[in-house]
Amino acid sequence: MKKQFQKKLKEKLEKEREIIQRELQKFAKKDVRLKGDWDTRFPYFNGEAGGAKMEKAANEVEEYETLLPIEYTLETKLKNINLALGKIKRGEYGICEKCRKPINIARLKVCPEARTCLKCKI
Repeated sequence: MKKQFQKKLKEKLEKEREIIQRELQKFAKKDVRLKGDWDTRFPYFNGEAGGAKMEKAANEVEEYETLLPIEYTLETKLKNINLALGKIKRGEYGICEKCRKPINIARLKVCPEARTCLKCKI
């Protein structure tokens, strides 16, 4: 793989990593115990009662439940980006993890964090 192409993909991966981390910071916090893990913030309730307060609490829990799959998706993408950046650093980038053949350049342009070739992905 050409060094210039690999450099462009590295820059793209680094930008994408920053975007994902900023997005996660809006609703989650890093779990310091587990590297690469984020935890969606659960709403805090101080035990207040009343119809309007209970409705607000229910809405916040619903929003929390909506954010969990988003957190998981962003976390997974971030993990794959970090793996790809590590492979670039080690000189192992662009090789399918299953069949060990080079990943098609067109695939890497679209999905630079790809871990497998299209044949093995299926």
